[in-house]
Amino acid sequence: MHKRLFVLLLLFPFQFLFAQNNSLTDFPKGFTPQEVGKRLAYRFLEGKHMLHAGKWISYPETFNWNGALKFGAITKDKKLITSLQDRFEPLFTTEKALLPIMNHVDLNMFGSLPLELYQVTKEKRYLELGLPYADTQWIVPENASAQQKSWAEKGYTWQTRLWIDDMYMITIVQTQAYKVTKDRKYIDRAAKEMVMYLDELQRPNGLFYHAPDVPFYWGRGNGWMAAGMTELLRNLPKDNKDRPRIMKGYLTMMESLKKYQTAGGMWNQLIDEPECWAETSGSAMFTYALITGVKKGWLDKNEYAPVARKAWMALIPYINEKGDVTEVCVGTNKKNDKQYYYDRPRHIGDYHGQAPYLWCTFALLEK
Repeated sequence: MHKRLFVLLLLFPFQFLFAQNNSLTDFPKGFTPQEVGKRLAYRFLEGKHMLHAGKWISYPETFNWNGALKFGAITKDKKLITSLQDRFEPLFTTEKALLPIMNHVDLNMFGSLPLELYQVTKEKRYLELGLPYADTQWIVPENASAQQKSWAEKGYTWQTRLWIDDMYMITIVQTQAYKVTKDRKYIDRAAKEMVMYLDELQRPNGLFYHAPDVPFYWGRGNGWMAAGMTELLRNLPKDNKDRPRIMKGYLTMMESLKKYQTAGGMWNQLIDEPECWAETSGSAMFTYALITGVKKGWLDKNEYAPVARKAWMALIPYINEKGDVTEVCVGTNKKNDKQYYYDRPRHIGDYHGQAPYLWCTFALLEK
């Protein structure tokens, strides 16, 4: 454990004194969403591209970028927004080769970034770049496998894999497309997909297996589900037929997360394994879902605001002096081996962890 992190965690019981209420607006110095968001958003501007397969902008970078944009927009930080646009500009020209191809769930979600930029700037070129990533997720390619064609025939995306990670990757780009076009086909098909994943992967305790053949409650994987349901519920029209089912899945999960939150306020790499290590990216995703649920009125404030606050207060000491989040599980494929999840390396400053912290700052600042 890094020295500074160890010291901060030793001091945490004193900080915990601040957490004995249900306020999601009143935080001590160093713990406010304004301070944390600024540290992490400007830290992103200093970083290099995190590439998928060494070729294309990766989904962790996309989500970190999105989080910084949301923070910049809600705080009206024009300098930050301009800098984030400047970072993107080469993707139209000299770095165009880094634009992800549209043949995989982890690549198509890139479209959520130009669609976020379009919402912030209203520049049409971002819309034109981003929308095909949402459209091609439901356009079956000629070389699709029999299984992919089968998913499509049932009304699902051909990129379906039944990995819980998918339910943020698919949901975010389809939701963004709905927000910019107001065409309900995008949000409706994302909701249908979510219901199928809920039926296949959510267990009676509210948590999710990583995949049907991997019966472990991996932290960040469950975080993708929590954040994905949250994004859908934030935007899904009240008259959508799948909304009650998704809300039920969300509420069942939040109740379980309340039960499994550790005494220190975090969640473990394997959520139901008390001896496993506390992991930051999944914990931050759960915190985002909880904050949003309380503020939107989906969750009882008296019951869940203290859970969300305790989690936020626990997360901040894991940010080091450079603005990098520590104890982040590396990118993880599924594997039917419990020890595999225990032994995953832990990174510092990995965008898997930076991004959900920024989502939390946005959720805390949102009116």
